[in-house]
Amino acid sequence: MDSPLPPAHELALIDGELARLEARRGYLLARRDWLLRLLAAQPAPSGRFGPAAPFGPPVPAAAAAKPSAQNVLLTLGAVLLAVAALAFTLVSWGSLGIGGRSAVLAVLTAAALAAPAALLRRGLRSTAEAVAGVGLLLTVLDAYAVRAVGLSGADGVAYAAWASAVLAGGWAGYGAALGRLRLPVLAAVGAAQLPLPLAAAAAGAGPLGAGAALLATAALDAALAAGTAGVVRRAVRVPAWVCSGVLGGTALALGLARSLAVPGAAGPALLLAAGGLVGVAVAWREPRASAAALAGGLAAVAAAGALVPAGAGSAWWAVAARVAAALALAAVAVRAGAGSGAVPGAVRRGLLRAGAAVAALGALAGLTAVAVALVARAAVLREVWAATAPQQGGPGAGVAAVLLLAAGALWLPGGVLPRPPAVAAAVVCGGAALFAAPMGPGLPAWAVFAAQLGVVAAAGVAAVRAPARAVALAAAGCAAVGALSVSLAALDGRAATFAVFGLLGACCALGAAQGAAAAAVRAGCAVGAVGYAAALAVALGAVAGLPWSWRAVAVLAVPALVAAVAARLGPVRVAAESAAAGAGALAVAVALAAGDRPVLALVLGLAGAVCAGAALRPERRALGWAAGVLFAAAAWVRLAAWGVAVPEAYALPVAVPALVMGLLRRRRDPGASSWSAYGAGLGAALLPSLVAAWGDAHWQRPLLLGTAALALTLAGAHRRLRAPLLLGGAVLAAVALHELAPYVVQVVGVLPRWLPPALAGLLLLVVGATYEKRLRDARRLRAAIGRLR
Repeated sequence: MDSPLPPAHELALIDGELARLEARRGYLLARRDWLLRLLAAQPAPSGRFGPAAPFGPPVPAAAAAKPSAQNVLLTLGAVLLAVAALAFTLVSWGSLGIGGRSAVLAVLTAAALAAPAALLRRGLRSTAEAVAGVGLLLTVLDAYAVRAVGLSGADGVAYAAWASAVLAGGWAGYGAALGRLRLPVLAAVGAAQLPLPLAAAAAGAGPLGAGAALLATAALDAALAAGTAGVVRRAVRVPAWVCSGVLGGTALALGLARSLAVPGAAGPALLLAAGGLVGVAVAWREPRASAAALAGGLAAVAAAGALVPAGAGSAWWAVAARVAAALALAAVAVRAGAGSGAVPGAVRRGLLRAGAAVAALGALAGLTAVAVALVARAAVLREVWAATAPQQGGPGAGVAAVLLLAAGALWLPGGVLPRPPAVAAAVVCGGAALFAAPMGPGLPAWAVFAAQLGVVAAAGVAAVRAPARAVALAAAGCAAVGALSVSLAALDGRAATFAVFGLLGACCALGAAQGAAAAAVRAGCAVGAVGYAAALAVALGAVAGLPWSWRAVAVLAVPALVAAVAARLGPVRVAAESAAAGAGALAVAVALAAGDRPVLALVLGLAGAVCAGAALRPERRALGWAAGVLFAAAAWVRLAAWGVAVPEAYALPVAVPALVMGLLRRRRDPGASSWSAYGAGLGAALLPSLVAAWGDAHWQRPLLLGTAALALTLAGAHRRLRAPLLLGGAVLAAVALHELAPYVVQVVGVLPRWLPPALAGLLLLVVGATYEKRLRDARRLRAAIGRLR
C-alpha cells in the first residue's frame, strides 16, 4: 500500500476520479431510460423475428404449435370422445330400441375405424392415432353390447375369453391393413394376453392349469417378438418380449411353488420342464435372447428337483438333484461350445450360466449347513473333558452330495470362472463335503475323529504341494477350519485332546518345514504349531492339577522355546515369533493369570525376560522396548497387589529410565529434539501426578508438583529446550489454576449476573480492535518457540 505521492495529493486524485465515474454513471442511466422509452413506442416488426430485446439479439416469434402440444390436444380429444361413448352406452342405452342401439353403435364404430385411413392420406398421423383409439374402444363397447343383448345367459369369464381373442385378431388385422398406425397392433398384443388365462379360469383350472395357460401365452408372445408370425415391427417386439417375460416368469413361479408344496408330483415337474423347453427354443431362434436360455436352464433344474419325493432328509436330496441337473447343463454347454458350433451361442451361454448359478447356490447352502454344524461343536467349551461323548450330529449325506456335485460343476473345465479360482472353489466344496460326511448319526466318536483327521491331513498335503497359489490357499483354509473343528470336538475327553492336539501340532510343524510350499502356507503352519504347543502346555498344567493362574507360567515355555530356536527357523521365524508372543506372553498367559495379581506380575516379568533375551540378537533390538513395557507392567501389577495407591510409585520407575535414556541420546546427538529425548519421560512423570493433584484435597502433592514444574520451566528456558519449557509451564499453570479455582468461584459468585457477559464482550472488542498486533505477537511467540530444541 506504499505510494510515492504525498497522502493529501493522492486523496485529491482519488476524489476526482470518483466524481468522474459518478458523472459517467448518471449519463449512462439517462441514456438507458431514453432507449427503453423509444423501444416501447415503436410497433412490433413483422417477419420471423419478434421485437428486439433491449441490448440483445432479436427474439424468435412463437411458431406453430409443437408436436408435443398437438399430441396433448389430440389425446384430450380422444379421451373426451371415449368418455362420451362410455356414458352413452351405460346411461342412454336403455332409451333406444334394439334396432336403434345396433344402428348407432355400428355407425359410430364404422366411422371411427374408417376415418384414420382418410386422415393418413392427408398426412395427419397423430389425429389418425387418436381417432383409431376411439374406434378400438367402440369395438370393446360393441362386445359388451352383444353380451348384454344376445348372450346374457352365457358365462361371463368364458365370453370374455372369446371376446378378447376376437378383438385381438380384429385389431391385429386392422393395424396390418392401415400399416402406419401403432396403437392398433399394441392393443392387439395387450388383448392377446387374456384369452388363454381367462379360458383356464372359466374351466376351473387350478394353479398348474393357470401356469400352463400363462406359459402358452408367453410362448406365443416370444414367437411374435421373434418374428415367426410375420410381425417384425419394433413397436410390437418390445411389448411382446415384456409380456413374454412377465407371463413366463409367473408360470415358472407357480410351478416352483407347487413343486415345493407337493414334492414328487409330476404336474409341477412337467410345467417346469415345459418352461425350460420354451426358454431354450426362444434362445435358439433369437440370437440375442441368452436370458431366455438362462431361464429355461433354471426351469429345467427346478423340474429335476421337483421329482424327488418327500421323506426324511429329502430337502437336501432335492437340492442335490437340482445341482446334478445343473452339472449336466454346464457339461452340455461346455461340450457344445467345444464342438462344431451347431448350438447357438445364446443357448450355450444361457445354459452355462444357469448351471453355474444353481451350482453356486447349492454350494452356498451346503457350506452354510456345514458351518452351522461346526459352530455347534463349540458347545463343548461349557464343560471341557466331560467325557460325555455326545451323539455326533451333522448335515448328513444329502449335504455332502450337494457339495460334491457343486465341486464337480466348479471343476468342469471351460466354466464361468477362470481355471485357478474355479479349482480353488471346488477344493473348498469337496473338502467341506468330505469333512461333513462322517458327522451323521450312528458313527462312534473315534471313527469321526479318524475320518476328519484324514481329511485335514489330505487338505494340508494339497496346500503344501499344490502348484497354483489360489488352490494352495484354499486347501490351507480348509485344513485350518477342519483342524479347529476337530480340536474343539476333542476337548470332550483327555485322551482325545492330547492325541488330536499332538498329531495336529506335529503336522503343522512338518508343513512349516516344507521348503516347496508357499510362504503364506508355511507361515500358517508355523502359527498352528505354536498354537497347539501352547494348548498342550495348558492341558499338561490341567493334568498336573495346577490352578488356572499358574498354568500361565507353563504356557510361557512356548515363547521361551521359540526365542531359543528362532535363529534356526528360517523364513517362518517371523510368523513363529509373532504367534509365540501373541499365544504365549500376551494372550493366553495373561488371560490365565488375570485373576491372580501376584502370579500375573510374575508372568509379565518372565515375558519381559523372554523379550529381553530375544533382543540380544541384532535384528531383534526393538524387542527391548517390549521388554521394558512388560517389566514396567509387572512392577505396576505387583504394586497394585500390595495395595499401593500413589500414582508416582507407578510413574517414576518408568519416567526415570526414560529420562536417563534421553540424556544419553542428547549426549550422543546434541541436535536431537528435546521432544524425542525427554517428552516421554517428562509426560510419564508429570501427567499422572497432575491428574491425581486435581482430585487431591491436601496441599503436599500440588506443592511438590508445582515446584517440580517450575524447576522444569526454568531449566527449559535456561537450556533453550522446548519440551521441559512447554510441559513444565503447562503443568505449572494447571496447578496454579487448581489452587486458585475456589477463590475464583467465590469471586464470581459475588459479582452481579450481568458483569461476566459484559467483561467477555469488552474483551472481545479489545481483541478485535488489536487483532493485527495480537497476530504479530503470536507469530513472534511461535518463532521464538520454534527456535528452541
